[in-house]
Amino acid sequence: MRQSQLFTKTSKENPSGEVSLNAQLLIKAGFVDKEMAGVYSYLPLGLRVLDKIKNIVRDEMDKLGGQEILMPALHPKDNYEKTGRWNEIDVLFKLDGAGGKEYALGATHEEIVTPLVKKFANSYKDLPVFVYQIQDKFRNEPRAKSGLLRGREFSMKDLYSFHKTKEGLDEFYEKSKQAYFNVYKRCGLGDLTHIVFASGGIFSKYSHEFQTVTEYGEDIIYVCEKCGVGINKEIIDEQKVCPECGGEKLNEKKAIEVGNIFKLKTKFTDAFDYKFTDEKGQKQPVLMGCYGIGPSRVLGTVVEVSHDEKGMIWPESIAPFQVHLISLGDDGKVEAEKIYNEMIEKGIEVLWDDRDVQAGVKFADSDLIGIPKRIVVSKKTLENKSVEVKMRNSDDVEMIEIDKL
Repeated sequence: MRQSQLFTKTSKENPSGEVSLNAQLLIKAGFVDKEMAGVYSYLPLGLRVLDKIKNIVRDEMDKLGGQEILMPALHPKDNYEKTGRWNEIDVLFKLDGAGGKEYALGATHEEIVTPLVKKFANSYKDLPVFVYQIQDKFRNEPRAKSGLLRGREFSMKDLYSFHKTKEGLDEFYEKSKQAYFNVYKRCGLGDLTHIVFASGGIFSKYSHEFQTVTEYGEDIIYVCEKCGVGINKEIIDEQKVCPECGGEKLNEKKAIEVGNIFKLKTKFTDAFDYKFTDEKGQKQPVLMGCYGIGPSRVLGTVVEVSHDEKGMIWPESIAPFQVHLISLGDDGKVEAEKIYNEMIEKGIEVLWDDRDVQAGVKFADSDLIGIPKRIVVSKKTLENKSVEVKMRNSDDVEMIEIDKL
């Protein structure tokens, strides 16, 4: 893409009213635009990053055996009355429709997916079933001051598993942990992300969160020095040692929650009278699990942990472009266009700053936007038939001959 054709612009000033670092940098760089508290438009650069995160999530969920679907965001009240959650979910957006009907905007999808799968999987031969979607969720958060980390509308991948046996649920649950770590590693958060024991509520003794350690985090976790597993703040008083390895040295850290998984067991299948017929023709309960990752929250978390005083530093796997090509002066522009066209032909994702602005503006914008590799073409570099190459996460500059680029 030619940067001169990008309709968005960068800004030198921090957006008013934004206290979170991720929102400040993403708005300044023209990745997102704030509509209101907790609600953002994704602009071309931001959408490219979000889509790459979603595709990584899709790949790992497909490898788990998940089948992608897309469920409605508008939910009937009746389904929530069956589960008793119409007045239980305090962040539910509720709507009045025509004919006196009442609806909710989807904050989660157990009330939709359970009767959906019930229509198709009724025999032991049909189970297990793993279905997931990537869709916007809506939650009426009382405070939405953390940018993309706590939105009122946000992107969510929610996978639901349906099983014949406890052993089957347990096995898939363990596999999902590794799939989640694969996602975070591929998005550049692997070394900083821990699995954390949390309360299982009414479902089980424990559920699990995935928390990325950063000084900008809004959660407190306690990480085992021996095995790296964590405990969240809400259960630390009753769990003084690591529940994974028994380690007694637990270090307090700030972190951002980037995912969670639950064993729902029969709470929702019971509510919808969903049972399967076993080999003997007997009706048996269907067990469920729920597995959530917020792609938009992952995006915001990457910004929080990967930046410097100049701007964002994107991992190559999710960067909006692989290369930021910068041309200086007329001579640089002519040669840069040749390089740009060749990169496009070779399938290299490149943003070419072909704007008629000062070099300092181009370099400052490049640092703010944070594309991993910067290539500069100017009259000076062309004197040696070369270009200047610099990685965003390094101060080192290398001159490379154009024919070897």
